[in-house]
Amino acid sequence: MMSFDTWLVFAGAAFALSMAPGPNNLMAMFNGARHGVGASATGGIGRLLAFVIMIVVAATGLGVVLAASEVAFGIIKYAGAAYLVYLGIKTWRSPVSGQSAEGAAISGEHKVFQARPRAYDLARREFLTAMGNPKAILIFTAFFPQFLNAQAPYGEQFAIMGLTFLLMEACVLLAYGLVGGQVKGFVRSAGHLRILNRVSGGVLMGAGALLAVARR
Repeated sequence: MMSFDTWLVFAGAAFALSMAPGPNNLMAMFNGARHGVGASATGGIGRLLAFVIMIVVAATGLGVVLAASEVAFGIIKYAGAAYLVYLGIKTWRSPVSGQSAEGAAISGEHKVFQARPRAYDLARREFLTAMGNPKAILIFTAFFPQFLNAQAPYGEQFAIMGLTFLLMEACVLLAYGLVGGQVKGFVRSAGHLRILNRVSGGVLMGAGALLAVARR
């Protein structure tokens, strides 16, 4: 059984890792800014599912094989980078309606300048973004084992760490979504949203380029 002191250290380190402004956290923030905090939470389901798969892979030892394979690492990295660039271009070019804030206020309707994606699409994007980041696999294969007690059941400890990491990720993605949600309040015209889409798209394309050139 993992000691409470060890768990506290792990939880703090996991939270710090989760807070890093990676592609998924940026996506959660942009979803919050464009569609609201609920969109961030919905998309985050896909991210958490991807991390569940990665944790299981790492726990079964396959993660070590993937981490050691230059070919597998390269395939995952470039596929993930290409997907981020694709999402960035798609976000940049997202159609925006011409409804004005004044017109919405007069009619008493809620301002909607861009249709919210389906829940499945939000979750799928975050899932594929997470799965396309090979560094996440390295975190689970290199970070988790440092907290393992060789005298205690291996599977039980990995399960505790996995659940803790997922909890931290859930809290962080909601925090990024809330930050983005604050921006949403300032989007009062189609022009504002168009600018936000281009900023979001540009950052995602930049993240894809950085992932493509990143080393282990």
